[in-house]
Amino acid sequence: MPFWVVKVLIKEVKSLDINALTRGRSIIMKVRSWLFLLMSSILVLACSQDQQTERLSWVSSLFTGAEQAQNFDRAYSVFPTSRLRAATTPRAFQVGSPVTLPKSFDFSGQQVQVDEFLERTDTSALLILKEGQIAYESYWLTGGPDVQWISMSVAKSFISALVGIAVNQGFIESIEDPVTKYVPQLNGSAYNNVSIKNILQMSSGASWNEDYGDPESDINRSARILAVGGSLDEFSASLVNELEPGTYNRYNSTDTQVLGMLLREVAGTSVSEYMQQQLWDPMGAESDAFWLLDSEGVEMAYGGLNATARDYAKLGELYRQKGKVNGRQVVPSSWIQASTTPDAPHLLPGDNPLSDFPLGYGYQWWIPDTSGDYSAIGVYNQFIYVAPKRGMVIVKLSANSAYGLSEEASAQSEFESLAFFKALTR
Repeated sequence: MPFWVVKVLIKEVKSLDINALTRGRSIIMKVRSWLFLLMSSILVLACSQDQQTERLSWVSSLFTGAEQAQNFDRAYSVFPTSRLRAATTPRAFQVGSPVTLPKSFDFSGQQVQVDEFLERTDTSALLILKEGQIAYESYWLTGGPDVQWISMSVAKSFISALVGIAVNQGFIESIEDPVTKYVPQLNGSAYNNVSIKNILQMSSGASWNEDYGDPESDINRSARILAVGGSLDEFSASLVNELEPGTYNRYNSTDTQVLGMLLREVAGTSVSEYMQQQLWDPMGAESDAFWLLDSEGVEMAYGGLNATARDYAKLGELYRQKGKVNGRQVVPSSWIQASTTPDAPHLLPGDNPLSDFPLGYGYQWWIPDTSGDYSAIGVYNQFIYVAPKRGMVIVKLSANSAYGLSEEASAQSEFESLAFFKALTR
């Protein structure tokens, strides 16, 4: 028993009237209360330390080659989160004519066996929609139809949809406006007077290192905020300018975090609340979802969404249907067209000296080639792949433990998955 509790107890006992049982009972109750408060404090502290240890372990295991299937299905139980509720009128996909997976597909002149590919990339979910109906659905490892899997950067495409909705509602006058018109906290930072459009297109010009294999890279320093505490807003405001905005396509996750700040300012509510009202409910989400939060209660906009494969597929199907669900225009069709069309030299796919990656880029959507296909892509091989001309949407959720061991290996794993999707659409 701690010394201060003993001292108080002795004091109370010395003043005790032996014949006053009621007084004695009062002392006992007081002591019990002190002990309860003490033990509660110890338990809270121990629990807090255990949570921080688990969060640090979770984050520090990334990009080390460690298996992640046992982590990606439960991120929302490790970190602070907000909850998005399933739609008031959930929309379930009907099951249509089945699609048979090919036995192999071509990648860089070699035949890759599909079964081997799915196993090697630690695939947890593969869902294929054809004309809005389920043509294929399988789960492995810790995946499942009711499992909320972490999106990683697939979340960026959800944020883009919300920005398009905010523009349509008049909350944002023009994406040509500087973001600091709406988010004064960013004055004096790398985002000072940078247009919203340049930020949507990963062309802000901010100095940034997204090397997942470098423990001290900007992206890893940002991710550690979830484990040790801190403010993603403050981190975003700390970046400095390096390039002229709108001239170079440099993938920068904090660009999306800034879009999250923008949404909060213009909508006057959290990203979660705005998404619940304007996107999650209207598109008919079947399950709850979760956003990871920093210690200030701010969503990790660039990668913290946790949802099921079917609900990820709903965003792809919404875009394939040019923003409509059951006759309701949820996302403007013009926004979807602009989001999936590279409109400047530095955004074009291919070997591009004005870009740091050979895929094209729109408004937080990747453009692999000139076929009209586009994709949301997250690290460890998370995908929502949309092939409008084929009437197909493909969701692949994964825990590819080889991801991040080197930039070349990471890029190759993404290109290989895109080749697989091309084989499926053909």
